[in-house]
Amino acid sequence: MQMTTITISQPSSAGDDHTGAHAAATPVRMTIGLEERRLPHIVAITRATSPVSAAAETPLAADPQFPQTLDAGLATGEAPTILPTQSEGWTGTPAIQLSRGGVELFPAFAVTHTAHTADSFTFTAEDAEARLTLTGTLAIGPEGLVHVDTAITNDATADNDAVGATDGRAEATLVVNRLAPVVPLPPQVSEVESCTGHHLRERALQRQKLTEGVFAKESRMGRPNFNATTLLTAGERGFGFEHGLVVSAHVAFSGNSVTFVERTPYTHGVIGGGELVYAGEITLKPGETYHAPCLLVALGDGLNDVASRFHAYLRARHPELAKPRPVMLNTWEAMYFAQSEGKVIALADHAAEVGVERFVIDDGWFKGRRDDTKALGDWQVDETLWPEGLGTVAHHVHDLGMEFGLWFEPEMVSPDSDVARAHPDWMLKPTATRLPMASRAQQVIDLTNPAAARYVEAAIDTLVSEYHIDYIKWDHNRFLTEPISPASGRPAVHAQTEAFYGIVDRLRARHPGLEIESCSSGGGRIDAGVLERCSRVWASDCTDPVERADIQRGTSLIVPPEMIGEHISESPNHATRRATSLTTRAAMAFFGHLGIEWNIMKLDDSGLARLKRWVELYKERREALPQATLVHADTPDPAVRVDGLVAPDRSRAVFRFAAVASSEEYPYGLIRLPGLDPAARYRIRPLGGVDLYADEFSPNCRTTLGWWTDEGVVVDGATLAQWGVRPPQLAPEHAVLIDVTRA
Repeated sequence: MQMTTITISQPSSAGDDHTGAHAAATPVRMTIGLEERRLPHIVAITRATSPVSAAAETPLAADPQFPQTLDAGLATGEAPTILPTQSEGWTGTPAIQLSRGGVELFPAFAVTHTAHTADSFTFTAEDAEARLTLTGTLAIGPEGLVHVDTAITNDATADNDAVGATDGRAEATLVVNRLAPVVPLPPQVSEVESCTGHHLRERALQRQKLTEGVFAKESRMGRPNFNATTLLTAGERGFGFEHGLVVSAHVAFSGNSVTFVERTPYTHGVIGGGELVYAGEITLKPGETYHAPCLLVALGDGLNDVASRFHAYLRARHPELAKPRPVMLNTWEAMYFAQSEGKVIALADHAAEVGVERFVIDDGWFKGRRDDTKALGDWQVDETLWPEGLGTVAHHVHDLGMEFGLWFEPEMVSPDSDVARAHPDWMLKPTATRLPMASRAQQVIDLTNPAAARYVEAAIDTLVSEYHIDYIKWDHNRFLTEPISPASGRPAVHAQTEAFYGIVDRLRARHPGLEIESCSSGGGRIDAGVLERCSRVWASDCTDPVERADIQRGTSLIVPPEMIGEHISESPNHATRRATSLTTRAAMAFFGHLGIEWNIMKLDDSGLARLKRWVELYKERREALPQATLVHADTPDPAVRVDGLVAPDRSRAVFRFAAVASSEEYPYGLIRLPGLDPAARYRIRPLGGVDLYADEFSPNCRTTLGWWTDEGVVVDGATLAQWGVRPPQLAPEHAVLIDVTRA
């Protein structure tokens, strides 16, 4: 079977400092195969020594990868295309599932048009009998991610709905049940890594052997949720952050989705994903098109390489991230619902004193909101708390030189609220008389209802304008279960997600400079779809630094550190009751977007001074390393975490050594500092000086650590990266920061 291959590659501008990509990242190249009677398929994704200047087109007498046809099978070998179907001989899960009139369609597409540039390939395919047009784009972005976009169009005409027709194929309306593209896996892949987790323990990594069958991570909660596959990764046996061929996939969508790896006895396997839809949720009238969420795929040498590409992708979409990220204080753990104008103003004064630059009032500011059982959706200022509205507080915060932020949960509503009593039809519910199971005494407001969406958007817009709000903490605390829209009578997760995107997009357009944080019971909605719009995520409601060590690692697989909200909280922690030192809490929040989640009015002058010192150190770090490469070291000791921020030119770095539990090694073994220039020499020393870490060392230490001085010691980069240094002997559940500067 003759084949033509098209080779596209990562644009040659990749790796520039402004992208945030690691300086050593290797360009990516993709070869796409075209054969008669088949959709395009990916022949290979490779790490190339250099990009090609123009797409290369090569005719081949035969496909060198196509398998022989054997007995006891179909008349063709199994070689999955970008959207494999049974008509091509695919025996796995169909990537395209469509129906008309309740009858499954089995499309057989013929490619009618292709086009390509140096970094993208597009195609159109048609099935005239099924009245379908399929379009797709395979592209490589400047960050090195493979972008897979697909869409299906209903080519039927209204007169196809013949009166009395019994053949479902004669009907015009097309129901889309699945459109989930896939990318083939290379033969050396043998392990799968995904995320698990729950509230207060988000995005914990789990690993298993790649076996025959389907491994799928599905979200049916109207959001990715706590156990979402930030990345689903297939890789070589034993791959880690620093080594091993890996292929990682992510679905850029904030509603229901599935990411999966599938292997059959006839293939090495595929990795892919798409939207997970309810029956009847996506219906296309004649001429209408459904665009599937973008599938983002990365090929890398270890997870650090993959993560750096996602970081570059998101940084390029948020120019505000290049500016110093303002230190913020959020009022939630400081006062919960017990807000008053006097308390908030006093807290703002203390915040300004320690160097806070953004002050955010959390839940409890609006009419009738004294606990979490009522008033959600009544987005009017409570005059009993704020006699002159929020103007007094907002002006005071701005006069102190800080930005002013406010918490909203716009997609939810309390049944015990004025808006729900006035508009009971504004809530998603499975029947006219039954609401979904209660959750936090709230339900989901139907943003697919134009009137409800206008109310929500106007309420936020009015407050942003009136009080010159700089920042919105946008929360989303409830699962979308039994999500039927009374307005349409159909499942509404897809339309609800698109309505949410629209409101956010319009608010940002009307208020240039407005920043929005994606918070969802903590870290329940973190995906590339929401991150196109939000410049910050709240990784978890758990601010315990020991728990955060892995929560932040899992989050950082796609989210750059300056987009991850990392707060210094009170001790003992409100979620775990664990007591930790200020040094440990500050060190664990040091790499992200620093904030404070704490009633600092309880601190004495000495405590405020120590906190202020950490804020100053963070500001020095963000100036020296504004958009650094985040690296995680592979360590054999499960009690140890080593993470670092490395400047793009590798002249400066900060590493964190954390002991999250009692170690089997005593004293600790050597820790490596990856990502440095092996030919350079670096001075290593405690960041901020020895005195800052007086409370972190184990009380059993009888001697001092030789290099742990304010002067430090000079070591070559190759030794630091390949062999490492002896870390300080910390007490369990403590952490320190190491300053690394080119000598």
